[in-house]
Amino acid sequence: MLASPVPMHIPDGFLSVLVSVTLWIVSVLVIAYALKRVNADLDERRIPLMGVLAAAIFAAQMLNFTVVGGTSGHLMGAALATILLGPWAAILVMTSVVGIQALIFQDGGLLVLGANIFNMGIVGVAVSYAAYQLTRTLLRDTRRTVLIGGFVAAWLSIFITSLSVALQLALSGISPANIAIPAIGGIHALIGIGEGLITVSALGFILAARPDLVRNGMARPVGGKVVLGVGLGAALLLAVLSPLASAHPDGLERVAEQQGFLSAARTPAFTMIPDYVFPGVSNQNAATILAGIVGTVLVFAVALGIAYTRRRKPTPTTEK
Repeated sequence: MLASPVPMHIPDGFLSVLVSVTLWIVSVLVIAYALKRVNADLDERRIPLMGVLAAAIFAAQMLNFTVVGGTSGHLMGAALATILLGPWAAILVMTSVVGIQALIFQDGGLLVLGANIFNMGIVGVAVSYAAYQLTRTLLRDTRRTVLIGGFVAAWLSIFITSLSVALQLALSGISPANIAIPAIGGIHALIGIGEGLITVSALGFILAARPDLVRNGMARPVGGKVVLGVGLGAALLLAVLSPLASAHPDGLERVAEQQGFLSAARTPAFTMIPDYVFPGVSNQNAATILAGIVGTVLVFAVALGIAYTRRRKPTPTTEK
């Protein structure tokens, strides 16, 4: 029997109320600023890519891959979104993904949703942008640089984000810093290799098929219908493949088991499609595929809706 993806994000109970509320405030402020910045530079022809990337990242995150010692990892996608869209749109893409995961699939708690957005959507994007731009500055701006920068950005985004999570656990009194940081950082240093390889593979495919999508680390204006059709189709295919995900616990859950604080996780206040298994479907693989398709379409719609509302309006011309 094929496996189903396991929940992957910080659950309620792992962070203190003070840490959770603080990160909610920080996340809301950064998201508001990202909305303002995206409004300044998001034109009509970049809108489809924002929706497609959000859908693809959501679907890809369902495909956990085995790392080592009965532990799994999954794509975060912050580096890929940042390289193709720039940091402000990438923050909104990651927020759409993480938000739907928490609200619909109970993957990550609601109180700590601000922390999950902060870690994956803000820290992950900021680290990716800094690493990618530094790589491009140090090396000649070639296709090879895009791939090297993509790997470096992806690996660092996973590793630094994991350290951010470990620090938050320590500040919450869940696990001492001298234990949480090496434990979580060590396993995510390995998971980051998988993130880097997936990111490089995606960028390599894009450079081969549509090199016009990548220019100076940003997306060029491209025909929307092709991107929309091909990209959404690929995202739905990933959702169909979701039962192939590793059933092993992810890095945070494995560390929580080993360090004895897994029991601190609280059950969700409500459930809709918990654990990426659509309710009422007896076949677990079919239930997982259906959940993945529903989630992919929802994330696509949310990100596309944000993009349309924040797009740059054309300057009206005055008729003489």
